Parts: sequence; structure tokens; C-alpha cells
Amino acid sequence: MSILNQNLLTLDFWQDTVTYGKRTLPVGTIGCAALNITDEQITELSTLCLPLNKVILMVETGSVDVSVFPEAEESLLKIIHFLQGTEPFSFLELATDAEIHRLFDEEHIENVIDYIRAAQEIGAVAAFDEKYRHGVGVLKLIQVMAQLGSTLLIYKQTMTAFAHALHDSERTPDGYAAAFAEHFSNTDTLSLNDPSWMALTNTTMQYVSAVMPEKENPQLVKRMHYVSFVGMFRSDLFEGLCVGHAPKKCPICGRWFLTTNARHTKYCGNPAPGDKLGRTCRQLGNLKGREQREL
Repeated sequence: MSILNQNLLTLDFWQDTVTYGKRTLPVGTIGCAALNITDEQITELSTLCLPLNKVILMVETGSVDVSVFPEAEESLLKIIHFLQGTEPFSFLELATDAEIHRLFDEEHIENVIDYIRAAQEIGAVAAFDEKYRHGVGVLKLIQVMAQLGSTLLIYKQTMTAFAHALHDSERTPDGYAAAFAEHFSNTDTLSLNDPSWMALTNTTMQYVSAVMPEKENPQLVKRMHYVSFVGMFRSDLFEGLCVGHAPKKCPICGRWFLTTNARHTKYCGNPAPGDKLGRTCRQLGNLKGREQREL
């Protein structure tokens, strides 16, 4: 099933671009888009994740409660619906309702329960047994989605202030480096006790030949696999800074957008809120600039 085989926590980096799912974008776009997820949305996601955490608890304790699965299915459906309409997750080919329902049919639930019991008896090696493949796949998806609300909260708490520092910095690669040095401590140790250390723990990297979306020939790309969304978003944002891409806040709509090549773009290209003519923030900004010059 496609949702089980999809790399929800994988990015491909090539030159100054990043590929996530079906979209190739300027590197930094993924991390920038995550800044626009509101606190209210994160709170709602955290609530939706609670039934999924009950399933994870069953794996840890081995105590199976089948009444948890219908609630988990409903929550997963609502989370998928949210992701389908929210960048950067909308860049993925996410599951249909029918696919989610299929994951919670009798056959899959029985396989999940069999795997949980086997894991209690023989340990983690049970995950490599082919007969538990479906159950392990369902649980991996649940584990990834269950951390969505909490990791988005961590990302917003640690990166929003830094994004504002970048917004106010000199919009050059040197200016971004200076803002980074001022915001994060300069340490050579991998200390997890230092909250300002932006270490990407448990991240794996490989080089692969891959055909990127809208390309015909394969490219040699750096493929990064992450254990959490917060690590993925941070990595993309930092990779963007390395090539001169940085987030900026639009003064008209208040949303973060990515500037590339250290350009001094002031407004984003999104539809301006409340504009009856359907103009973008950039069009309105240019109009205001023209009026000021005329005055």
C-alpha cells in the first residue's frame, strides 16, 4: 500500500534544490513552509495524536486493547486530511480514505496484534519477520504520525525566533551566517543537554541516483532519512542558508516565504487576504511603492 511505502521523513538534496515527495523546490522551502503552521493547528494535531499514542503504548507494554483501533483510525483520517491541505505535507502523495480504512480492516489489525505479541516474546527481531510485514508497516505509520504535533511544536518554539533574526539580518549569505552564530552557541561537542545545539540525531544519509520530479535523467542526490519531522525541517532550513536561501515574513499577509540568492524581496507571491481583485501581496506591495514614489 502506497502510504506504507512512502518516505514521509526523507528529503533528496541536489545542488540548491530539495525534493519532497512529488515536488522539487528551492532548498529551504520545506522548513520555511512549516513555520506557517499555526499554534492552533498544532494544538489540534496534538489532540488528534492522543489515540495514536495509545496504540504505541500497547506495543511497549504488550497489553492489547482492540477498542483503541477505531479511535486511532478516525484520528489518522483527520490528520491525513489536514496534511493534504497543508504545505509542506501536501507535496506528498498521501493516502485516500479507502487506503486508511484498509489499514484498519480485520486482516491488518490481526497482524498488528500478532506482531505485538511476538515482539514481547522474541524482541525487536520480530519486526524483520515477513509474516508481520503488514502489522509492522501500520505501526510505523502510526509512530510517525503520532509525533507530528509535538515535533511541530518543538520546531516552532526553537526556530521562529531564529527566523525573525534572519528576517532582520543583512540579506546576504554572510549576514545569515552571522545571525546563526549569534542565535546558536558555538560548540564542538554533541551535547544533547544544550537546547541551542541543533544536532540531527539518528539521521542517516546516503547518495543515490534518482530521477527527480519533472526530470528525465537521473541525478546523483544526497538522500537524508530522519526520525522526526523537526529534524527534517531544521535540516532543510539550514541547507537553504548554506546556499543563500532564507525565510522572510510578508508584511501584508504575515506568512513566511523563502527568498533565494539573498534577494531583497519584501512581499510574497501568495493571494493577498481580503483583496477583492485577487491580487497577490507582491502586486499590492508594488502598487504601494509606486504610489509612494509618485507622492
